[in-house]
Amino acid sequence: MKNAAVLALSLLVLPTIGLLAQNPPEKKPDAQKPKDEKPDSKKGLTGVISEEEFKKLHELKKDAAPPPKGVTIEIAKSKAYLSLPEGAKPPIAGVVVIHEWWGLNDNVMHWADRIAAEGYAAVAVDLYGGVVAKTPDEASGAMKKVDDARSKEILLAALKFLKDDPRVQAKKRASIGWCFGGGKSLDLALAAPDLDAAVMYYGRPVTDAKELEPLHAPLLGIFGTKDRSFTPELVKQFDEALTAAKKEHKILSYEADHAFANPSNPHYDEKNAGAAWEEVRAFLAKRLKDSK
Repeated sequence: MKNAAVLALSLLVLPTIGLLAQNPPEKKPDAQKPKDEKPDSKKGLTGVISEEEFKKLHELKKDAAPPPKGVTIEIAKSKAYLSLPEGAKPPIAGVVVIHEWWGLNDNVMHWADRIAAEGYAAVAVDLYGGVVAKTPDEASGAMKKVDDARSKEILLAALKFLKDDPRVQAKKRASIGWCFGGGKSLDLALAAPDLDAAVMYYGRPVTDAKELEPLHAPLLGIFGTKDRSFTPELVKQFDEALTAAKKEHKILSYEADHAFANPSNPHYDEKNAGAAWEEVRAFLAKRLKDSK
């Protein structure tokens, strides 16, 4: 009886084994890396993801920005855009506005107008030497050509302009930037001990506390938790480095993607962008209101 049972069981199992041998289980798709993935791709200004992935985070809507209300000026032999509050008289608190990777385009000028509507003199700088990119490749190429020393010169000159220009005569000054410009907003804060406030939207974080020692201005950082370039872990390290360096700061993270606060980007998130803007408005008012 025992041998008969074993024989019967074998007759049931062997066909199943044969079928498995002919049709092995398929590998799960997520276990395979995409063909175009490049683990060793250079990261550079793109943060922790490849350059191609970074480009995908940036697109440009075809929607036209509202007509600019300010004027074109020159700062440190570079083009700039000045927007002043309607009817305001000096002294007026000033804000250096730093473009993202497209360059000083109409969308950035609109941001300057938006900041001017809050009662500040807004000067938007051009760190691309007149280049206004239309495609991600053009933007990437322009960003790579930026000379740090030259950009620092322009940013410091813009800060001085806000203080000295008779139309402004700012007693308090801040900086604000997005992505590439967010990182440059932090750079300006590190280079200018007399800056009164700095805002960086999803700019490249600095995670070494020693590098943050020159920072004097209170810092507001705006980031997205879905950002694959400047990830929540990287933002956390930035926050911890600022704390270790004993710098006044506030880091805010929203359930949104990179470039979520830019209406010209397909990742624009109106709800979170609005919430972040209210934080920025309050932050600037607190730091600059005495000279408004």
